[in-house]
Amino acid sequence: MLARVASEALSGLQGYPVEIEADVVAAAPAFTIVGLPDAAVQESRERVRAAIVNSAYEFPSRRITVNLAPADVRKEGPSFDLPIALAFLLATRQAQRGADGIAAVGELGLDGSLRPIVGALAVAESVRHRGLRGLVLPRANAAEAALVPGLEVYPAETLRAAVAVIEAGGGEAARPLLVERLLQHQADDDVDLADMVGQGQAKRAIEVAAAGAHNVLMIGPPGSGKTMLARRLPTIMPPLTVQEAIDVTRIYSVAGLLPAQQPLVVRRPFRAPHHTISSAGLVGGGGTPRPGEVSLAHLGVLFLDEFPEFRLSALEGLRQPLEDGEVTISRALSSVTFPARIMLVAAMNPCPCGFLGDRERECACPAHRLRQYVSKLSGPLLDRIDLRVEVPRVAPAERRSGGQSEKSRVVGARVAAARMRQLVRLAGTTTYANGHMTSRQLRRLCVLHGEAVALLDRAYERLRLSARACDRVVKVAQTIADLEGAPRIEAAHVAESLSYRARGIDGR
Repeated sequence: MLARVASEALSGLQGYPVEIEADVVAAAPAFTIVGLPDAAVQESRERVRAAIVNSAYEFPSRRITVNLAPADVRKEGPSFDLPIALAFLLATRQAQRGADGIAAVGELGLDGSLRPIVGALAVAESVRHRGLRGLVLPRANAAEAALVPGLEVYPAETLRAAVAVIEAGGGEAARPLLVERLLQHQADDDVDLADMVGQGQAKRAIEVAAAGAHNVLMIGPPGSGKTMLARRLPTIMPPLTVQEAIDVTRIYSVAGLLPAQQPLVVRRPFRAPHHTISSAGLVGGGGTPRPGEVSLAHLGVLFLDEFPEFRLSALEGLRQPLEDGEVTISRALSSVTFPARIMLVAAMNPCPCGFLGDRERECACPAHRLRQYVSKLSGPLLDRIDLRVEVPRVAPAERRSGGQSEKSRVVGARVAAARMRQLVRLAGTTTYANGHMTSRQLRRLCVLHGEAVALLDRAYERLRLSARACDRVVKVAQTIADLEGAPRIEAAHVAESLSYRARGIDGR
């Protein structure tokens, strides 16, 4: 007898429909799965067999053929265990046919229990978009899937519970979760910008970067506070919107990094990979393309400490996401695009020993060693970094006094006000911050007044700026104007913006 069960598969961050067909006939015993299954899907034969027997169902000695349609797309992962088992039970009439319009996904344990899968949010969204009314999945994934409005989510802990849902044409659905309500319940940050002593110029640069979503490079000796500043940047950034929270959660769900008991990512991501990371780990990739650190930092901060120590291929791989806000990974049979709209925050020492230009210690690096140190930072990569700021050693007197510093909530209020001005200016576009404006938007929306034009022209010639660098100077100047509430870009705004690009990377 033939039976069909609707299911879903993942391609990147998107789900697509898969129909599970099971045919059971009286012939020589065999269990075959076709439809381009990978090793994990092939192994589901043993998981399904044991789960069915241990759930007190019969597994007759017949010829069983399972087809995963469409047959020309490779199927991966253990999430097909549950729909394969359901299709088998329907084909052998051990389960009664239920109502149509319900899909199923889930990994089976040998005892018939259901284990969580990755990408439940993307799967649920795809099920809703294709017009099905319900989804059966492991209870551990129910809260995540319940974020999708208009979909009935049926959590199940065992194969028998899933069969009961199919036979009844539904069941007790999980309570829908409101994203807005989840975003309101956030724990207080355990770090604050007020923890920083001194570094007024660096704090100003971080504020400008947060206000316009600009990339920033901090240069200073060891222990000057570069990492401390970077880790406090998310505390002054605007909170995630509803759609942003969904977008970030989808990425973490597909990557298998969504924390247990937390169906929604409620804070902007902060990712700080080690400098030994591979190009695939940073940008994304692998045999089955997975999101890398740039995608895991989507709508948040990617912090690269010891910037010149990263592999050249990894650093050059950042050029596309920094420019386009996405990463496209191509393989022989597929091409996957992951979002990567990030704020890059990089930190480096001025030289290998770390003391070039230091007032208290002398640099011991020979000229060739210094050139080798910065050789990985190509011109095209540095062109995509909007602000370069020095973070010098804090003076002893300032360190002892502790100084006075604004709290993150105060700076964050200014940043949020500046972002709101940008949203008003960019209304009707998909851009939400100055740092992401296209050249056409820049020409149309950014108005330079009087002396600002002449100052930018002189800087273009004297500093030998590229056209891209010149555009980024204007973007930063617009953000500075937004922080001050100025209607136009004045010469003072351009001058401050230029001050963040004037310093050479080698400190000379």
